[in-house]
Amino acid sequence: MQEKLVTYYRRTPRVGKHILFWLAFISFFAVLWGSFNDDYFHQFELQLLYLPEKLLATYITLYILLPSFLLKEKYILFFFWVAIVLLIAGLIHWLTAYYIERPIYYRYDDWGSVWHPAKVLKSATHIYPVVVLATMIKFFEHWYRNQQATQNLAKEKLEAELKFLRAQVHPHFLFNTLNNLYALALKKADNTPEVVLKLSDLLNYMLYECNTDQAPLDKEIKLVENYVALEKLRYGDRLDVSMRVKGDISGKVIAPMLVLPFVENSFKHGTSSETEKAWISIDLTVKGNLLTLKVDNSKSNHETDDEKQYREGIGLKNVKRRLELLYGGSYELKILDTDESYLVVLKLELNE
Repeated sequence: MQEKLVTYYRRTPRVGKHILFWLAFISFFAVLWGSFNDDYFHQFELQLLYLPEKLLATYITLYILLPSFLLKEKYILFFFWVAIVLLIAGLIHWLTAYYIERPIYYRYDDWGSVWHPAKVLKSATHIYPVVVLATMIKFFEHWYRNQQATQNLAKEKLEAELKFLRAQVHPHFLFNTLNNLYALALKKADNTPEVVLKLSDLLNYMLYECNTDQAPLDKEIKLVENYVALEKLRYGDRLDVSMRVKGDISGKVIAPMLVLPFVENSFKHGTSSETEKAWISIDLTVKGNLLTLKVDNSKSNHETDDEKQYREGIGLKNVKRRLELLYGGSYELKILDTDESYLVVLKLELNE
């Protein structure tokens, strides 16, 4: 309901807003003061009579004093000039009462001298309520717009960062896959055409299906399976790879290219030439909306500097940052790095 009111208010033309405000203000006080003696029409006339000085004080405050002093946090100057404006408006109000209202409605009453400072101050009290009310509305409107602008800027910054991170994931993955294909081509392996076909499927997914905020979980798993198949073709019997998927994955969605970097990382430093019996274990389980991914791989006791750098390289750094931005407190990531193995455990809440 509140959002609908705000939307309606923002769509109303500025002139219309001001006309509605002054009509409401005049009507309210005409009814308020007129209720004492049931003379509503007279009070409405008086509200119109004293409207010019209220307009003058209000719009000077809104469009000169507010932006020049209050919004720039020059509070003393703001209140000083507001007081001056109110005194001037109070003087106009008193002169209007003395020279217009008195001859029309109170021609036989003695109001004394026109120069009457106390009457000017009292007249100023008739002006300040509308000035304060209009200033509060204008200040709230300014605050609300700033809040909206800040939120939009934060949202745009988040979207830009996510796009940047995702754009880094794609070429990073592609670079490593092409290296694998190059290695097979050098060996003139018979399964090179099969690798090209699987790589084609991978590229098709990356180019046309994962450029969204969410991707079907089953397609993400298929992407990982294709990648694992490519790596199996490359390493052959030198590497023992197992991949298991448990649970109902249908209808679930996940941020695209989120699982693959962990798997890719395991192949990078789990297949070192220093490792006698290299192995990689990938377990993905879905229970309800909770996804649990465990990626465990063997590790050489003589890990090279390149492998150490890769472990905290662009792939893993990006996926950690994307997890923070996309899932906030709805995920848990644990990494156990021992002398013999490297284990990653990721838990996150999936959407449907």
